Amino acid sequence: MEKATKISPFRLSTLLRLETNPQIALQLFRNPTPTPNPSKPFRRSARSYDLIVCKLGKARMFAEMENVLHEMNRETRFAAKEALFCRVISFYGRARMPAAARRTFDRIPSFRCRRTIRSFNSLLHVTLGCGDLEGVRSMCRDLDDYGLTPDACTYNVLIRAQVLAGCIEGAWELFDEMRSKGIAPTVSTFGTLVSALCANSMLDDAFRLKERMLTEFKVKPNAYIYTPLIKGLCKSGELDLALQLKEEMLSDKDLVMDSAVYSTLIRALFRVNRKGEVVGILEEMKRIGIKPDVVTYNAMISGFCEDEKDFDAAFETLNEMVRQRCKPDVVSYNTIIAGLCKAGRWSDASELFDDMPRRECCPDVVSHRILFEGLCDAGEFRKARMVLDEMMFKGYKLGAVNMRKLLEGLLSGEKDRILVDSTLFSVAKANGMGLEDWETVVGNIVTEPEKLKVAKLLACLSMRSVVATGTKLAAALVAHNN
Repeated sequence: MEKATKISPFRLSTLLRLETNPQIALQLFRNPTPTPNPSKPFRRSARSYDLIVCKLGKARMFAEMENVLHEMNRETRFAAKEALFCRVISFYGRARMPAAARRTFDRIPSFRCRRTIRSFNSLLHVTLGCGDLEGVRSMCRDLDDYGLTPDACTYNVLIRAQVLAGCIEGAWELFDEMRSKGIAPTVSTFGTLVSALCANSMLDDAFRLKERMLTEFKVKPNAYIYTPLIKGLCKSGELDLALQLKEEMLSDKDLVMDSAVYSTLIRALFRVNRKGEVVGILEEMKRIGIKPDVVTYNAMISGFCEDEKDFDAAFETLNEMVRQRCKPDVVSYNTIIAGLCKAGRWSDASELFDDMPRRECCPDVVSHRILFEGLCDAGEFRKARMVLDEMMFKGYKLGAVNMRKLLEGLLSGEKDRILVDSTLFSVAKANGMGLEDWETVVGNIVTEPEKLKVAKLLACLSMRSVVATGTKLAAALVAHNN
């Protein structure tokens, strides 16, 4: 019999690094030797712990990851590094589990590891990424309690939080504060501010800040600075200036261009009826080695559908994407479906909608709503009802405006009164509308006080544990009919 190969701690780390399946990696970590020796347990290295924790975290196998961390905490030969906990915090952030991320940050000292501003910034970034602006403010108030000093990364997150809250003034105050503390702004700092200024049509201020980057702070603009500026110029109708700014980018040999700039310009060229220049843009991209991505193609599809009404060209763009091994996404199809519906070609829109799964792209809630609205606008209310049934089956909700449009269309003929009732009951069973939507819809479409129907509807609503909704719905019916 062939003798089993002995695995050293170093060899285990190598095997863990090479293993792509997290389940197998965990088995290997648990049982590194084929014949364990109870009197001489295998001593895993800190590197092995780091590798398996990261693999489990990326795979969102959090229970297993926590077990490994618990074992690691019992190790006396080494202490965990703060960088590992930063990664764990990020894993929880990507899974939108901010409470678990906070617990990880709080227990770092229990691993004989000193917390620094680095792990604080990781938690701050996760908190902001989960949309908890108040949590971000609360953490900043606790900075002194942790004995930590903010750095540029801290301020970058805080400035971004102010921008997301719609407070540009607060962002500027933080910018001034970091400078007063001797903390040099980074290109990320300027990128956040420039994007906010452009989004609020403050282009002159954005360009002045771009100039200050170079002259006052000696920070060189990158693509993330230029892109919002070009988008802002295109939005304000200054397309020629946007093209000039693109040339400025090209003249800088150290600046890495990306497809975002070109996608913005392509969409703008379609809007101002300069489609002929798009070919030149695509050729330039090819010449400098930038491959069109899904955003670039979607910009072209949007131009063909919304501006040119050239659906043959839009479908050809889809085919070109497949040829170039760039998979169309749901936005690609939704854009064409919306264009077809607006052009009154609901049959073609329905056909493309049904064909999406075969094209390896499943319709999302937006796809359903676009087709539903298109069918209602075309007077195809029974077909719209079928789309509604599919939406309810998938757990998608429909707003009051669209539901009212369907019901009013069905009510346009007396023969559809039964279909109206069945539609109401179906939506009630699926809990397919919120309370306010129910009040709006029912108050507008019910024309006679039919208590039996109210009772049936209330029963359906009770089945979904929304009795309060049913009570208010009954009140709306009574008020409407009185």
